[in-house]
Amino acid sequence: MTQPQTLLQLTGRTYAPASLGTATVLIIDAQEEYRSGTLALPHVEPAVAQIARLLEAARAQGAPVIHVRHLGIPGGLFDPQGARGDFLAEARPQDGEAIIEKRLPNAFAGTDLHERLQALGRLDVVVGGFMTHSSVSSTVRAMKDYGYRCTLIEGACATRDLPGPDNQTLSAEQAHRLEIAVLADNFAIVVPDATALTGQPVQS
Repeated sequence: MTQPQTLLQLTGRTYAPASLGTATVLIIDAQEEYRSGTLALPHVEPAVAQIARLLEAARAQGAPVIHVRHLGIPGGLFDPQGARGDFLAEARPQDGEAIIEKRLPNAFAGTDLHERLQALGRLDVVVGGFMTHSSVSSTVRAMKDYGYRCTLIEGACATRDLPGPDNQTLSAEQAHRLEIAVLADNFAIVVPDATALTGQPVQS
């Protein structure tokens, strides 16, 4: 049986993974909600370790970093006035790093993310964050519409168990793998972990 190809391959539009020296790093919703809140993710810790390593490498190479923060409802998910809305300690922005605040899954919707990326003048964007099937997916898809080349780090993303239409649970791992495959088909070049861009293993 012939191995299937992605649409990027079939159309001749595939490209090499980004180099941190010429890319912008975009971290999506690395917030406490996903560690200790209602939306705590089963595989969040390995993904956070990947994000931390990516940020360390990006800062060492002088790559610009943009952090996306989801604004929720006071007292609810992503409480903007409480701990669940805060950035995870390992992914906290440093001085000079941009913060984009959003209220919809797509980080471009109702924000100045596109203008910020344009001002940086870099075509390649390296992405990690949460959740794979929601904010990561919708933002990566929109990125293609704006003409950016996305490199998505699979290990730096995670999601949660989902209810299926047949009342059967889709596990977090299944949902993550499926969404990664869909994004790799036509929206991003996917690399397994931060090592692919940093050249150094992640300590978990």
